Amino acid sequence: MTTTTTAEVTGKTVTLGRAAQQLDLKRGEFDLAVQLGHVRTVREDLGARPRVAQEEIERIRSAEGFPEALRERVRVVGTAEASQLLDVPAHRFTRLARGGHFTPVKCYLNRYRAVVWLYLAEELTDLALRHPELLTDRQLPKETLVRLGAGEDRRPRNWRGRRAAMLLQQTDDPWERAAGIASALDAAHLAELVTDPYERAYLSRLRPETARVGPDSPAAREIIERLQLAQDPDEVLWYRMDLAQHLSIARSARPAPRPEWERPAIGTTATATAIARPAHVPAPASSPGPTEPKPSQLRQSDPKGRELEPVGVERVEPRAGHGRLRRGLARLRRPRTAARSSTTAP
Repeated sequence: MTTTTTAEVTGKTVTLGRAAQQLDLKRGEFDLAVQLGHVRTVREDLGARPRVAQEEIERIRSAEGFPEALRERVRVVGTAEASQLLDVPAHRFTRLARGGHFTPVKCYLNRYRAVVWLYLAEELTDLALRHPELLTDRQLPKETLVRLGAGEDRRPRNWRGRRAAMLLQQTDDPWERAAGIASALDAAHLAELVTDPYERAYLSRLRPETARVGPDSPAAREIIERLQLAQDPDEVLWYRMDLAQHLSIARSARPAPRPEWERPAIGTTATATAIARPAHVPAPASSPGPTEPKPSQLRQSDPKGRELEPVGVERVEPRAGHGRLRRGLARLRRPRTAARSSTTAP
């Protein structure tokens, strides 16, 4: 599935729910059809909800075998049904799936909050036809036995890889594609790889939604969110390298949005420097000309025009009280005596 820009969206479009009804699919079946690319969606703007063009619906409805053929392409089965479909014991299918031979396409949590994996029925039958030895040989492949002996379970890892691939298929926008890869990394790895906070915020805003699984509760969402994160060091390294590549493409396409005051403007450096530099800064020692008075020796005049003593400018700390401030004001009002020199410090 690919998204399009505003200029590419032509003709009538309908919402995803309406499209599912017109295609005679349940909402879960329709979502999976979209993720697998069987149903193409369009989007009027970045961040807008995807929709389905009416001509796309007509194309699918006019295909041969509709709607049974489309339903069969998105039919998913669990372990028990999969073992019956392949005519193998359930424990053998589970061992093959844990060893990485079958890749889940969906998952959900049962009432005990245990992850239940679902597989595409069409993929299972195709794999059985291409590799019948997996189902008939008495001994499993040596690599599979090594993984099982080490207690490894490849189902979560394979599901994450498939999910990343499906997310990349759902958009042509480079930043959205990078956000799909970034969703498999935790905050620590993401901060280490993406040092710009505005880029991290942009990736977070474009982050795909957490996979919807039942039951819908905070505890269930926490389990699924943790399941979406890469675990093994080599898996984390793969996502980091893939994200770095997608970020390079995204940055070349357009920069991440940031506040106006953070964007450097051409020709403003000299102006900002001139504004920041006060007018009373003394000239360098090597330059000729009179030296301006120091800030601590600025002279004041009373209302009658008489010159007063130089006043020392002191910073009043919050805990020092107002005694120094009162003394400074009193000295401001004191007339300068003729006996004192004009250069004498207060």
